[in-house]
Amino acid sequence: MNSRSKQLAAFDRLLTIMDELRAQCPWDKKQTLQSLRHLTIEETYELGDAILENDLQEVKNELGDLLLHIVFYAKIGSETQDFDIADVAHGICEKLIHRHPHIYGDLKVTDEEEVKRNWEKLKLKEGKKSVLEGVPKSLPALVKASRIQDKVAGVGFDWEEPQQVFEKVQEELSELQEEVKMANKDAIEAEFGDVMFSMINYARFLKINPEDALERTNKKFIKRFQYLEQKAALNNKKLQDMTLAEMDVFWEEAKRL
Repeated sequence: MNSRSKQLAAFDRLLTIMDELRAQCPWDKKQTLQSLRHLTIEETYELGDAILENDLQEVKNELGDLLLHIVFYAKIGSETQDFDIADVAHGICEKLIHRHPHIYGDLKVTDEEEVKRNWEKLKLKEGKKSVLEGVPKSLPALVKASRIQDKVAGVGFDWEEPQQVFEKVQEELSELQEEVKMANKDAIEAEFGDVMFSMINYARFLKINPEDALERTNKKFIKRFQYLEQKAALNNKKLQDMTLAEMDVFWEEAKRL
């Protein structure tokens, strides 16, 4: 691995290139915080894909793309004299020091959960009126639900045992079934949301990430369905002309593979 001096030199090189691109490249000169936003979100999802695939070379590449975006935002901020990359780095350093009094102060903690509870208490002391203020409004709903539950659990608003959460899942499923019988679409949607929320909470108690779990199933389904398409093509058949029983033969083959 590179030494600290080589790491700093590499970062300095990136800052220099960013300065040059901002001054000379027509596309880079045109960008704003707003125009980069959707690209940053896309890069974040690409990093997430690489992590799920455990493709470390691609993780490295995607981290570079995200680092470029951070440097780009800081460069734009420096042009308006609002902030620069040093302000960004010092800001996160100060936050980390302040929120880790068990490392940089005299506070004693016993485990990870206590660290998380202290983190939320410190944020409230910093002026936040709600522990939920830190949950971005634009997060996808599944990720947002997970973060909401993490946040409130950090201040003690939580179930005590996994079995209690599972029973809540069963209760919500029963309520959903009742609304399905009544055929009230609005009520069905509301109860379906409750089921999903309770399932996400149960995932937390099982110590699994619901987003990762669902994406794993997405990938599994895609592979199996594409196998089904390939086998149908090899047999000169179109899926729309096949019966479910015929398709299920190839589906079961895909599952065994």
